[in-house]
Amino acid sequence: MRSIYRILLIIALAAAPAYSASRETILVLGDSLSSAFGIEEQRGWVNLLQQRLRENHYDYRVINGSISGETTAGGLARFAPMLKSHQPSIVIVELGANDGLRGLSLDVMRENLRQIIQQARQRHAKVLLVGMQLPPNYGVAYTNLFHSSYRKLSKQLNVPLLPFLMEGLMNNSTHFQGDNLHPTAAAQPVLLENVWQKLAPMLNSKKSVEPVAND
Repeated sequence: MRSIYRILLIIALAAAPAYSASRETILVLGDSLSSAFGIEEQRGWVNLLQQRLRENHYDYRVINGSISGETTAGGLARFAPMLKSHQPSIVIVELGANDGLRGLSLDVMRENLRQIIQQARQRHAKVLLVGMQLPPNYGVAYTNLFHSSYRKLSKQLNVPLLPFLMEGLMNNSTHFQGDNLHPTAAAQPVLLENVWQKLAPMLNSKKSVEPVAND
């Protein structure tokens, strides 16, 4: 009787959909703008990205490694173990806003981002760098240098760049929470579209499989 059970188990495993074991991983390394701060997690753009991939039959799972308040230094400190654990094929790096808001050294910020990108590449992962902008009250010189840091890194390391995650958001209560910094749930589809425009060309071809079950 036990041998029959073993045979049935082997048959069941052999018949399991192949895509379940072949899924690639997209790792999002970000701050509160990617961690769905102040809104329901399922309404954040990262979760919407997983839904978009599933609906379009892309065989990826999305891991959200974003933490509210994260700096580039914090992201760098956490990154190596995450790479080893999740072995992503694509890494979306959305960091730097908190460095800028705290007036931290932009040279250090760029170096942290550079190391994150290089570590990802050493693991043969593609990288999408997501840029940010600062409010004008931080001074023209600092804000311009902050924004140009992403563009320079993108050119130097030859990685795709989304210049500004929140491009297209209106400065009103519909798109921003009470702090005027964090996007509302209504704004998340806009963030998704901004990311999708740069991410889609990096994805592997669609696979003719059934939609992947919810994680």
